[in-house]
Amino acid sequence: QVQLVESGGGLVQAGGSLKLSCAASGNIFSVHNMGWYRQARGNERELVATISSDYSSTYGDSVEDRFSISRDDAKNVVYLEMSSLRREGTGVYYCNARIRSTANGETMDYWGEGTQVTVSS
Repeated sequence: QVQLVESGGGLVQAGGSLKLSCAASGNIFSVHNMGWYRQARGNERELVATISSDYSSTYGDSVEDRFSISRDDAKNVVYLEMSSLRREGTGVYYCNARIRSTANGETMDYWGEGTQVTVSS
C-alpha cells in the first residue's frame, strides 16, 4: 500500500501565503514525478505544479511566479509554497505522485485525499 497525505491547507486572506505539504508513505521503491492539482467547486481538476525526479518543474497557467514547488526525496515529501494568493485560488488541492511500489514492482499514479484552501477577500 502507498499513501499520500496532504497538510497545510486552511483559510487565508487574499494576498497572503500558505505552504502545503504532501508525504508519501508505504511500500515505496522509488518516487518519480510529484505534483499538485486544484479543483474548485464545479470545475475540473487542473494542474498547479509538478516536479520531476531531476527537480525540473512546470506550472499551470494561472500560477505565474507566485507559487513554488519543491521536494525532499529523503522524506518523500513534496511542498507547494503559495504567495500573493487570490480568491480564484480557492479549492481542494490534491497531491499526486508517480511511485514504483515494492509490493508488486508496478509504477502507478497515486492521489491524496486533498486539502482545502480558501482565500477570502
